[in-house]
Amino acid sequence: MQYIDLTFPTPQQNLACDEALVALCEGGYEHDILRFWEPREHFVVLGYSNRVLSEVDVPACERNLIPIFRRCSGGGAVLQGPGCLNYALILGISNRDPLLNISATNAFVMQRHQSAIKKIIGSSVEIQGFTDLALRRLKFSGNAQYRRRRFLLFHGTFLLRFDFALMEKVLTAPLRQPAYRQNRSHRDFLININVDAATVKHALREAWEASMPLPQLPLADIERLADERYSRRDWNFRF
Repeated sequence: MQYIDLTFPTPQQNLACDEALVALCEGGYEHDILRFWEPREHFVVLGYSNRVLSEVDVPACERNLIPIFRRCSGGGAVLQGPGCLNYALILGISNRDPLLNISATNAFVMQRHQSAIKKIIGSSVEIQGFTDLALRRLKFSGNAQYRRRRFLLFHGTFLLRFDFALMEKVLTAPLRQPAYRQNRSHRDFLININVDAATVKHALREAWEASMPLPQLPLADIERLADERYSRRDWNFRF
C-alpha cells in the first residue's frame, strides 16, 4: 500500500483530495492508498445526505466564523479542527471478499483499527455502532464510506486532543444515533485518547503495511473539485 501525509491549506482542498484519490484509482491507478491530514482550523463537515438545519446550528457557526461543508461519504455531521487526526483509505474492491459490501467493509476496517489502537493505548478498545471506536462507551473515532465500482473510500477521524466545548455550540444532537449513545450530549459522549498524531499514524501504517510513499497527487483534479464542488453553496447546503 502507498501512503501520503499531506494537509492542504483549505478545508475544500482536503475534502476534495479524498474524492480525487478515489477517482484516480477508479481511473486505472492500481494501488491502495492511505492518506493522513490534520485540520488547521475549525469547520463543520456534513455527511452526504445530512440536512443542514437538522445537524448544525447555523447561526452559531456564523457567530463563531465556522464554515460548513459537505463530504462525498455518508455518516453524520462532525466538527473538524486542531487536535483531530483524519485518515483516508482507498481500497480496491475486486475479488476481495471483505470489501464486497458495506457491512463487510465496516467490519474489516474497524477490526484492524481496533487492534492497531489497542496496541498504542493498552486499553480495551470497543467497536460500537457500525463504525465507531470507543473507550468505555465513549467515542474517539468515527468513520464513513464512499463506494465506486472498483475502489472505495473509507475515511474517518481520531480525537486526540480536541476541544469539545465548541462542538456543543455548533452541532445539534444528531437525529440518528447509535443505541450506545443513549442521547448523551457531545461532551458526554466523546473522549480524547491523548496520543500524539505521529504515534497513531505509525500504528495505522503498520496495520495496513503502507510503506511506499505515493509518488504523485492528482493536483489538477483536487483543485477542480475544491472549486467546482466543495466551495459551492449549492453543494454544501444542498439538503
